[in-house]
Amino acid sequence: MRFSLTTWNINSVRLRIDLVAKFLKSARPEVLCLQETKCIDDAFPLKRFKRLGYEYVALNGQKGYHGVAIVSKVPFESKDIRTFCDKVDSRHISVSFGEKAGIAQPLVLHNFYVPAGGDIPDPALNEKFDHKLRFLDEMTACEPLHPRGQDRHILVGDLNVAPHENDVWSHKQLLKVVSHTPVETEKLKAALAAGEWVDVARDRIPMSEKVYTWWSYRSADWTVGDRGRRLDHIWVSRALKDAVSDFKILRDARSWERPSDHVPVTVTLEV
Repeated sequence: MRFSLTTWNINSVRLRIDLVAKFLKSARPEVLCLQETKCIDDAFPLKRFKRLGYEYVALNGQKGYHGVAIVSKVPFESKDIRTFCDKVDSRHISVSFGEKAGIAQPLVLHNFYVPAGGDIPDPALNEKFDHKLRFLDEMTACEPLHPRGQDRHILVGDLNVAPHENDVWSHKQLLKVVSHTPVETEKLKAALAAGEWVDVARDRIPMSEKVYTWWSYRSADWTVGDRGRRLDHIWVSRALKDAVSDFKILRDARSWERPSDHVPVTVTLEV
């Protein structure tokens, strides 16, 4: 069975629902994982998604900030929400797929929105950065994020860290900029290693190539200098590594009218 999945920090799902609809009509993934939905669950545009063919929805939202959602053409077996750092701030949701979706072996999907961390990369001076580091540590220690053997798990989301030198436009200039500081990149790599995850982008694209999924709103023209960062990730468990058949980053979406600063990232698997 072909199973395509997209992750996208949409930066307000209600404000950009027309862009979401444009993408879904074109790409038609089985599942869309959204971050930074910025709305309570009751305000989520369910009817629009159902008209687009996405009848199955798992939500973890809050007013004005954060928020994650999974919308799907195929039904879930179950869903779950985890909290990190003792904060109820809508940064995780997971679902499992199985027989109801026509999938013989269970498939577990985690959708994350890791804290951005503010502007000052010092946990003693910046509470937001301290929160981010503790969040990454808890991800590393979280047993459900440690698939083993034949466990078929996927972890996606805006992880707000660009871990490798060519995941940013300038490694040297961004070493002291939040999202690419050594302490953050090492903690994200630790979470990857603890779960024995495969970073799909870097499994398919050589480390020597620049790869970005985010471009700042601060640049009037995001294409000038191409000053991007790879903040949006798709990880699969070892058991799914050979199931990956395609991987795409829709850079063009950054030029759509009133876009998110992130673009859709899609993986296709044969499950």
